[in-house]
Amino acid sequence: MKSFFVFSGQGAQAVGMGRDLYDAGTAAKAVFDQADSALGWSVSKLCFEGPGEKLTESKYCQPAIYTMSCAALAAFREKFADVKPLACAGLSLGEYAALFAGQAFSFTDGLKLIARRGELMDIACNETNGGMASVLGGEEALIREVCTECGIDVANFNCPGQIVISGEKEKVKTAVEELKARGLRKVIPLNVAGAFHSQLMAGAGEKLGEVLATIPLAMPKIPVYHNFTAAPATTVKELRANLQSQVAGSVRWEECVRKMIAAGGDTMIEFGPGSVLTGLLRRTDSEVKFLNVNSMESLNNLNI
Repeated sequence: MKSFFVFSGQGAQAVGMGRDLYDAGTAAKAVFDQADSALGWSVSKLCFEGPGEKLTESKYCQPAIYTMSCAALAAFREKFADVKPLACAGLSLGEYAALFAGQAFSFTDGLKLIARRGELMDIACNETNGGMASVLGGEEALIREVCTECGIDVANFNCPGQIVISGEKEKVKTAVEELKARGLRKVIPLNVAGAFHSQLMAGAGEKLGEVLATIPLAMPKIPVYHNFTAAPATTVKELRANLQSQVAGSVRWEECVRKMIAAGGDTMIEFGPGSVLTGLLRRTDSEVKFLNVNSMESLNNLNI
């Protein structure tokens, strides 16, 4: 098995996530305990008990998913210490768990970064009137053209036939109508707090850049494919720039996955809540095997 590790993004959260991992394993428990002491509020209580409304706010959701994903990774390593990935990647905020897995920074430094990122994105959402929509089955060139005409951005290239657009709410609405007028039937407005991965997040990215400059980073020991470039960084300076640019830039997820497969990966292991990324994999390359680590049951059922 030549595995590559991937980590969940925002939207995968669910009340109760990680509770069984915490109760059953010392490694996962240690991660949650570390998070609780680092942030001054209980990440574990929010993950395990909610409320769900709070868990959806970026400033709480992002550190919660990061912590749960790292706890799942710790539980996996406790059981399968010999399994080493050939590469890592994460969807949007999941990139931070991927970088932690690659030893680019400590768990606590990553947690502080992602907590600040969530705060800055919440502020940007409140200061702007943004929206997003999912476009299913359309040609990339056509979607890009309409986004340019309407003054919005492509937020995510998730998998073949699934692209997400983002920007000012009224402009997104205009783009949705235009795409439908051009023959696309499945263009679905999303229930989100703002225009993630669009120019409306540029200010949040710049402020995050100031925080990134204060955090010690190292080149990962495992190649980490960045959302912004769909490639590993070659220097720490580039790594920092990628994380800053990622906030307002497009998530090139399909490219990341295809490149990790091209590098020899034959099995994707997804860490964190839900199973969104393995679902995207099935539509990208159905030949590649996949495994999920999102609970104690899923961990115990792994056949490696």
